[in-house]
Formats: sequence, structure tokens, C-alpha cells
Amino acid sequence: MKMRAAILTTCSAPQPFAKSKPLQIHEVDLDPPGEGEVLVKVGGAGLCHSDLSILNGDRPRPVPLVPGHEGAGEIVEVGAGVHDVKVGDHVCFAFNVSCGRCRRCLEGRPYICERAVAPRAAGALLSGAKRLHRDGEPLNHASGVSCFAEYAVVDRGSVVVIDRTLPLDVAALFGCAVVTGVGAVVNTARIEPGSTVAIVGLGGVGLSGLMGAVLGGAGRIIAIDLSDEKLGLARQLGATDTINARDADHVERVQEMTDGGVDYAFDLAGTIKAMETAYAVTRGGGTTVSAGLSPNNATFSLKQSMLVSEEKTIKGSYMGSCVPVRDIPRFIALYQQGRLPVDRMVSQRVTLDELNEGFDRLQAVATVRQLLVPHSRR
Repeated sequence: MKMRAAILTTCSAPQPFAKSKPLQIHEVDLDPPGEGEVLVKVGGAGLCHSDLSILNGDRPRPVPLVPGHEGAGEIVEVGAGVHDVKVGDHVCFAFNVSCGRCRRCLEGRPYICERAVAPRAAGALLSGAKRLHRDGEPLNHASGVSCFAEYAVVDRGSVVVIDRTLPLDVAALFGCAVVTGVGAVVNTARIEPGSTVAIVGLGGVGLSGLMGAVLGGAGRIIAIDLSDEKLGLARQLGATDTINARDADHVERVQEMTDGGVDYAFDLAGTIKAMETAYAVTRGGGTTVSAGLSPNNATFSLKQSMLVSEEKTIKGSYMGSCVPVRDIPRFIALYQQGRLPVDRMVSQRVTLDELNEGFDRLQAVATVRQLLVPHSRR
């Protein structure tokens, strides 16, 4: 079939992206779903910092590439061997497909499926196939999803059936921002009620983490960011204290407020400075969790003797340690109950033709979560 899609033609394009236009909108060919795959009409997709890190060269990927990993849509065709989902089902994408048979999947950690690593790096689906083409040449898939397009063919394991009453653009948030942020708090850290928490970085993932801390019953939630506007939104969403990271004494202030540091600190920004702040504000015996992806060559260092003597724990969190088929529906249910108001994070909606400008806003830290509505035009 023919459809419109955004094609990333180069990584590390000069800014502003509105001028250099690393994302080109073209008509492309999309093959029908193969065995074990489904065709989804994309209803909404989020502009995530992980996408930005590909555009700006922090985490480059093979091009040409159709980006987009956070999204939702409606199944319009199923491939051979797919019997547990049907045409008309509304689904949320899971940005790391799971095979269900490798060691990590069998131990209940499908979010770090071993079989998904190689095809993901190659820009392919789990089967190794590439269903996107332009002028007879294959285009790479992003995270097995590629939802910056009107349609997507994905592995059956990349979709989770969701409640049809949820608007698809809002549903997109649950594919990355919500599972990563909320999951880091309730799954990876498993915070205890009454505990003290610091959230470093207040993008879509960070604000989701903050809401996860509210859900988890944290007694004190300290939000840290460079933007006063985001700090204001954090207070509305449940932060008990806010601190601007531009303040030279921001670490000392957290330590003073909490008698030495918080029980749990979360780097949800994806920068080494944010990770350093999170580790520094963690009390002795506390836990630092990082769910932000920094540039590929970035390193975080610490004094090993202090790690031992203070007995801190450092944990990585990928996809919020979520089992998508379990966690996405329950997070959606909490949203529908008014207990996880993730729609408050939405800054604006954009079309395919406005993607480059949208990533300029994201690079300038001038927005929280923008949603692409690919079938809309202005």
C-alpha cells in the first residue's frame, strides 16, 4: 500500500531542524503484514527524547529510517498465524518486542528480550524483514514500530490491545512515556509508601515518574528541572517541593530538606548531569534509578569506596521494567479513574509536515509531550 511517512535522511543535522529538515515527508510503500505481524492505522504518536537523540546524533541509527516508537492505532489487517487480535482492535505499541521464549522473557523480563536486540539494531522487525520501501529501496524500522507514518506493520508482540474508548492520541503516551516513567518508580524501584523521592528531569518520562511516585504513596516528592514552567506543572501533579537545577546549591538544598538525601532518586532526563544529581541526592543506603538514555559515548563515574561505604544501590530501568500486556492496560485504567492524569503532559498536537519544528521545540526544552496525529493536515 501507499502511505505518507517521515523519513530520517541524516543524523546530526544542523539546527534548527525546521531549516535543515532531517525529516522528509514522502509517499512510501508498505508491504502487507507477514506471518505473525499486523497492519495498524496509526492514530497518534509521541515526540520523545529518544527520537530526538537520533536526530541530533546523540544515539545515531542507520538511515534512511522511519522514526517513531511511542504510539497507538487500530488494527486493519492481520497476517498469517495471528489469531488473538483482530481487525478493529485498538492497540498501543510496545517499543521493544518480545519473543516469549528467550531467557529474559522466560524469567518475566520481556522488556529486555534477547532475540529483539539484533533485528532492532538492524532496523528490521523481529522476523528480520523490512516492510517499508521507497523507490524500491528498503527503509529501516525504528524499534520495530516506525509510527511517524500513517500506517505501520509490526510484529504481533509489538502491540497490546487497549480499551476502545480511550482516544488514540492520548493512548500513544502509554507506549513509552508512561510505562518508562511510572514503571521505573513502581516496578524497578518499588518505592515504599511514605518514602522520600527525587525526580530529576521533567519531560514526559519524568512527569510520568512523578505521577508514579504519587501513586506509590511517596511521602515527599522533590522535582528537579531546568525549567520553571515544568516545575510549576510538577507542583500541580503532586510534587511537594521543586528545585531549579540551575541553582548552584540544588544538591545541597535537597540534602538539607531530607536530612541527608532521599530514599529514591530517579534520573529521567537522559543526561550525565542529571544522573550525577540523582546519585548525589540519594541518601546512604538509598537507591538511584536511571531510565534516561544518554549519548552512546557518555560515561558516569563515581568513587567506588563511597559506593561501598554508603551502600547505595544503582539500578538501570528499561521500559520501566514493564510487562506491556500487564502494565499498559492497568496504567490506562488508572488514567480513566483520574489517578494518573497523563493527558496533562500534552503540550500540543502536530502533523507530519510539522515534525521538524516539533523537534526544535523539544531540543529547546520548550515543550513536554507533543503528539503527532499523522492523518491530520493543516
